[in-house]
Amino acid sequence: MWILVFLCMLSLNITQAPVRGNSTQMYYATLIIDRSAIDKIYESLQKFIFKDSNVTISEIKMTTECKVQNEGIYPHKKCMCKQGYRWKDEVCSNTSHHDQEWCLHQPNSFPRCISNSSVGVTGNIQLDGDGYKGCLTVKSSDAYRTCNDNVTKAIQREYSLIRGFDTLGSLEYRVGSVIVNFAMKFASAVESQKLFSSSTILGRTLPGSLTLETTGFVSLKVPSSSVLYNSNASMNCTTEEDLNAEPKWTLKRKDGDFLITNGSISTVSISPKQTTVSLKQVNELWEGEYVCLFVQEQNGTTINHRANATMDICLKPIIETSAEPTFPLCKREIDIFLVTVKCTIKKSSENYTVTWNNDATPKGSTEEDDTQTYSAEKVIDCKKTSSSGSTSPSVSCTFTNQCNQTQTQHMMVSVIYVGDKYCVGEGDWGHTKANFTAQIKCRKQAGTRKRKCLLPSNGEGIWQDEVSECVEKNLYDVLESAKISDIGLGELSLNAAIVFERFKNVTKTSTLPGYANLDTSVTVLTTMNEKLSNSSLTNQTAIDDFLLSSSHLLNKSLESTWNTTPPEKLSSSMAERYMLSVEELISKSDIIAKSRNENLEALPCNVSSNCNNSVFNTTVSLLDAEKIKTIGFQNLANYLPCNNKSVPNSIIVSTTTETKSEVKISIDFQLNNPRPRNVELHCVFWNKTLNAWSTDGCKWEVNHNEGHCVCEHLSSFAILMSKEPLEVPGLNYVTYVALSVSVLSLISNLVIELIVWSDVVKTSTLYLRHIAHVNISLCLLIADLCFLASDPKNISELWCRTSVVLKHFCYLAMFFWMFCLSATLLHQAVFLFHKVSKKNYLRFSMVIGYFCPLLIVVITFLTNDGGIEGKYYSKDTCWLVYGGLFEGTIFTFIIPVGAIVFINVFSMLVVIMKLISHHTEIQQKTEISPEKEKAAAKTVMRSVILLTPIFGVTWIFGFAILVLDLTSGSLAYAVHYIFTVANGFQGLFILLTTCFGDRMTREALRKYFNKKAPASSVSESSTTMESKLKK
Repeated sequence: MWILVFLCMLSLNITQAPVRGNSTQMYYATLIIDRSAIDKIYESLQKFIFKDSNVTISEIKMTTECKVQNEGIYPHKKCMCKQGYRWKDEVCSNTSHHDQEWCLHQPNSFPRCISNSSVGVTGNIQLDGDGYKGCLTVKSSDAYRTCNDNVTKAIQREYSLIRGFDTLGSLEYRVGSVIVNFAMKFASAVESQKLFSSSTILGRTLPGSLTLETTGFVSLKVPSSSVLYNSNASMNCTTEEDLNAEPKWTLKRKDGDFLITNGSISTVSISPKQTTVSLKQVNELWEGEYVCLFVQEQNGTTINHRANATMDICLKPIIETSAEPTFPLCKREIDIFLVTVKCTIKKSSENYTVTWNNDATPKGSTEEDDTQTYSAEKVIDCKKTSSSGSTSPSVSCTFTNQCNQTQTQHMMVSVIYVGDKYCVGEGDWGHTKANFTAQIKCRKQAGTRKRKCLLPSNGEGIWQDEVSECVEKNLYDVLESAKISDIGLGELSLNAAIVFERFKNVTKTSTLPGYANLDTSVTVLTTMNEKLSNSSLTNQTAIDDFLLSSSHLLNKSLESTWNTTPPEKLSSSMAERYMLSVEELISKSDIIAKSRNENLEALPCNVSSNCNNSVFNTTVSLLDAEKIKTIGFQNLANYLPCNNKSVPNSIIVSTTTETKSEVKISIDFQLNNPRPRNVELHCVFWNKTLNAWSTDGCKWEVNHNEGHCVCEHLSSFAILMSKEPLEVPGLNYVTYVALSVSVLSLISNLVIELIVWSDVVKTSTLYLRHIAHVNISLCLLIADLCFLASDPKNISELWCRTSVVLKHFCYLAMFFWMFCLSATLLHQAVFLFHKVSKKNYLRFSMVIGYFCPLLIVVITFLTNDGGIEGKYYSKDTCWLVYGGLFEGTIFTFIIPVGAIVFINVFSMLVVIMKLISHHTEIQQKTEISPEKEKAAAKTVMRSVILLTPIFGVTWIFGFAILVLDLTSGSLAYAVHYIFTVANGFQGLFILLTTCFGDRMTREALRKYFNKKAPASSVSESSTTMESKLKK
């Protein structure tokens, strides 16, 4: 017996809107007939049309064909769908009994196929006004029945006019004003425009907003069988008519819904009536339910045409292996023991078949958190398998998925055989074979801890320090999200915003201890920079999050982490990767206002002419450029590699612009530390090719403020300060030679004074002058000796401080004695007939010459923490400290010396004026020949030459040295040479002027040597003199 199900379309002319068309209703009939009569009956029904004034019956179709099977123990119906019809999933799903196109059902059931072009519609109307509140009352109430009838009739009246209208399900109501939910079925294809027309009219009857969602308008095809891991796949979505709407693809997974866009893995192509998603190298991220959606909006009505299908992917795991114990220790060659080998994977929906190599015994699996571990036991023989002992037992686990793809992981069990060197276990670390690295998985973190066992040339293994690669779980998840931000699951801009928001939260709430966390944070930035290489960042919230998180990474609390780099990472600079990534990300960001953060500031400038940006008190000036962005980095300069001769002395400033031509940029840096005297600053930029600072195209303009740099290109800029001051070439050699000559000259001077004292010092004036000469020579001698004996590189700190005190005192005493001498000469020149007693002069000179400098030295020493290094003296120079203008102990020497030199110069000028005045008086009384005029001029010049060294006038060049910095140029070098020569040879000049330049001293010295000459020499000399006189 055969059972046939027929579908007929009934058109009723008694519609409530006859002027607009006839409403339709679908009817289904089940016929039980003999198999032989099927064809004839079907042929007759195909031509059947019935019409009267109210009803038209047409389009009778056979949808389902069933055959009753009574044979066997279990009777059933065997049914199939006719051409153009299909089973509903709930009627004949993949889990039901079926045989190709046939589907098996219970004998008393009447299954029915539906048209391939049938359409389902669900919708909701948000009703306006108070006339429908009755629909929210109890269903048994009259108000509800009345309201529900009115709404039902209105919906059915409009949509039943669409040909193929089948059923309208029961209505449901919910609050939110009054919202009506309904569902309809159409037995045949429906045009979207007809839906819009009926919905527009319905909106007039039931005022409110209407949203419909259809199934059947759109067809979605996905691979029918599971897709191989890392293979390509495509999904095709088609429509019967051109909907004039942009398709939207969505992937639904357990962890959320993801918009599918063009990315590194997915490609979305669109053509009329068709859209396709092509995937390459699919993995577990692409498994789930795919939804193809077209959205149409018209006259306040929104229609969502939706199709969905699920794609299964055969997964392959990432396998982590481990062994317990990791390094089995053999104490005897005859020992045999078991090692537990583990293969750990992340939990997944894939049902893997796990196999081990032949000599490993499986021991089942265990689950923990989000991982699943499979274990096996391996028998280990302590007898070496080769003479060298280089081979170790191996174990492998193989995971096979439902598509018969395999993933195998091998593991070598490193056995510590008898005689092998190893590190004895300590703490968490078990015994480890020499030249191997032990690893321990981090607890509640991603990554591992590592510790290497080194084998010295002799002895047992030695543990190295532990290297932690543990990363905070939240931070690791952020990095994983960054890596897949461009694959096509979601729009890149939105994914970037999510990544930066999560990254901000992690860096804000976590101290990120350890190199691994900081390196991972920098990797997040470099990854996002790569993903956004062809895009721009316009989301202002995302930009703020990115800048704030980048600033957090430069916190002072992370300074030690920045400066701690594991040996294996030395080839790359983490700070460089950070700087370049942030710089490039900012260049891609649409920054509209200045962003101020603790350690990072970014400022745009959209002026096309002269642009001045200021970040962290550093001003950047740029001409003729467009869309300029300036970034300031605090603390970063301290983390970038720098040569051993310089140190960073400013923030790092980076400037970008869309102008491609050559530019000139001026930067006024605020120095971190004041520039010491004679120390050179270098304007540098980061050379990406050399991975180092470079001065090419940048110069330091010292004539401006000290932090002024001018460069001819754009990059990341900073100021480096030399660790050592500039040195005058050859100055040390000149100094030591000059001081050595000076010391010998001063010793000679003192010896000569001792020899000629009785013959020369015959008057009070001569006594006063020679007393001063002796003390000046003695003080200068001691000071020069201390200078020669105080090389900062070769003496102790104690002797350095002692020599500074002695030099400080002796040089001051020398100048104070020079003051005594100049005062004496000034007194004699002004008061010709006033005599000074030796006793009074000696008292005055001793007080001035020694007590005053001693008082200055003692007060300076005590007020600077007892002569502490850095305050009273500098270890680098073994001399007083210079801290700037009127800062430092050097001014306790400069100010007295300056005053004395000024007085001495004044005294010398008075003496010269007296000589000129005296010569003028003589000239007025008598005529003076030109020869006498020359002699007078020579007298003046001789006085200047004789008085200059003894009055310390040459020390005026020392004041010029204080004014002129060596960075000023050649003039400063020339002044240094003049000062060194003039004052280094001061002892020689004193010898020449006070001894050999003084007539009385020369005669007394000649007389002394004549007395010491042999008698024969004296007689011969007398005879010769007599002969000359006779002639």
